[in-house]
Amino acid sequence: MSRLLITAIALLALAVPAHAGEAIDCTNATATFELNACAEKELVKTDAAMNEVYKKVLAYVAKSEGEKPYDAKSWEDALRASQRAWVAFRDAQCKGLVPMSWSGGTGTTAEVLGCMAGMTKARSKELGELYALE
Repeated sequence: MSRLLITAIALLALAVPAHAGEAIDCTNATATFELNACAEKELVKTDAAMNEVYKKVLAYVAKSEGEKPYDAKSWEDALRASQRAWVAFRDAQCKGLVPMSWSGGTGTTAEVLGCMAGMTKARSKELGELYALE
């Protein structure tokens, strides 16, 4: 999951003009490259936060002492399958559906990244609440 996301973000970063490396005030971003850079920054932050929550959930699940099919291994397998399905849904929603309303316009990248960040933040919250981590 993270490797694909990091690769996509790296490719997007290469598409940003060289002067985008300068400090960008994301509260006042208006140019397309600024909006894209800020959206990318937010996605990286939310993805890192979700990875931390996911690690905590895996640690919580590992302590399960239930019997099959509710044992730790089965629970972890179910969690991993759920997370993979969630990533596929998020990507279909954000990378597949969202661009349709933009018809390839200049705001597409920022909107796709924003969608991914928003859904990732919501998933982190969902996992944290489900396993009483927050």
